[in-house]
Amino acid sequence: MSGAKVLVVDAGGRGNAIAHAFARSPLVERVYVAPGNAGSSMLDKCEIAQKRGRPIKEIADLISFAREVGIDMTFVGPEGYLSDGIVNVFSKAGLQIVGPRREATILEGSKCDTKDFLQSIGVPIPRHRNFSNPDEAKEYASAFYRDFPEKNLVVKADGLAAGKGSIVCSSQEEAVSAIERIMVEPRLFGDAGRRVDIEERLSGRELMFFAVSDGRTVLPLESAMDYKRAFAPDEGVAIRLFNKLSGNPNLDNNPNTGGMGGYSPHPWLDQDLTDRIMETIAVPTIKGFKEVTGFEYSGMIYFGLMICEEEEEKVPRVLEINVRLGDPEAEVILPRLETDMYLLSKAVLNKELDSIDLEWSPEACVGVCAISGRVIKPVTSGGTEEERPGYPGPHYTNMPIRGLEKVDPDVLVYHNGTAFGTDAAGNEQLYTTGGRVLTVVGRGESLTEAREKAYRNIRKIRFNGIRYRKDIGLSP
Repeated sequence: MSGAKVLVVDAGGRGNAIAHAFARSPLVERVYVAPGNAGSSMLDKCEIAQKRGRPIKEIADLISFAREVGIDMTFVGPEGYLSDGIVNVFSKAGLQIVGPRREATILEGSKCDTKDFLQSIGVPIPRHRNFSNPDEAKEYASAFYRDFPEKNLVVKADGLAAGKGSIVCSSQEEAVSAIERIMVEPRLFGDAGRRVDIEERLSGRELMFFAVSDGRTVLPLESAMDYKRAFAPDEGVAIRLFNKLSGNPNLDNNPNTGGMGGYSPHPWLDQDLTDRIMETIAVPTIKGFKEVTGFEYSGMIYFGLMICEEEEEKVPRVLEINVRLGDPEAEVILPRLETDMYLLSKAVLNKELDSIDLEWSPEACVGVCAISGRVIKPVTSGGTEEERPGYPGPHYTNMPIRGLEKVDPDVLVYHNGTAFGTDAAGNEQLYTTGGRVLTVVGRGESLTEAREKAYRNIRKIRFNGIRYRKDIGLSP
């Protein structure tokens, strides 16, 4: 009897990590990735799903491919496909697929509606207000700082913004500017910023908490310490230059990104805190969603939390919910998963998650993301130079990548934004295609060992403008 065929729908590093997890299962014969990237075809047992020689992107084409190839299970990574209803469409076609239905994706697709929902079922959140009128939002922000001069705000675009829709403010001027830039001009996050969620900026420790649910049972996954800021705290000169080139009047703002790296296991998430999060947030959210909407939540979920110290107790409050595995967290969590990924996913589909005992490797994983950084590039038509600040701002792509063949065989390289092309001599060449390019993951018996492997190997990789944070794994 031949093994199972799995389709992973994802284009980035998370998709590489998910495909790699499925490929490790002895029950899986082949893993197809769509639309994938260059790294998808460099993993054992994996290849890019194609139609007429091109990667497949459209949901209708993915269904056709699944039927033609005989896919046994599809696993969806990114929020975009989930919000477009890929799970609903596949299920209606009689195809097995892991992920929340479109109705559940509102938990990520609308920060405003999600905060209102969580408040209604008693899940702890920051004080917040939602606005669709920028003038009213600015009036609220100004009044907040008058009434609470010692506190600050966070302004969040309501819709999907690739993990970059939040602006953390340190003054009334910054809050008003953030509202203007999100809702009016230059509309930083497009239509996602038609509404904003303005909430009190909490003090405490941020935590990304991951779980999996079949709609009835909720299990906590291992977690990771992630690094969302583009620069390390001591890179003041680079931060100011980035903002100057990006046209941001707040020159000291260290911008958010989709993720610059991370490590697992988490350094301070203990069993007591895990139990409290499960009891007060994860389980009530899953059960409450069914009670309020009538729909079961099935699939991966993660909660962006702030752990606040209140009356000498750790109180977790929800900053955001994502209806998927995180990126880059997946790249350092999934390599530690010892439970068979295929069997885990089957349990989700069959609503038998209560029969699963999750097992994890005790090893540490450190992932460092190489991004497309600042580049000064001559514009050939006019002969002038154009400088771009780099990710998460405007950046150049199509830069040749070299040095991957020098990476140690026990070090993982998950591709975030790469593609194969041909150079001037007609030879195959790997190129950058996005802001985040590669995530290099070192593994070791200790965090120190894993970190040393990750940094030693990322230094072997080269492309014009390569930049990465130097402090991943240093700060608990």
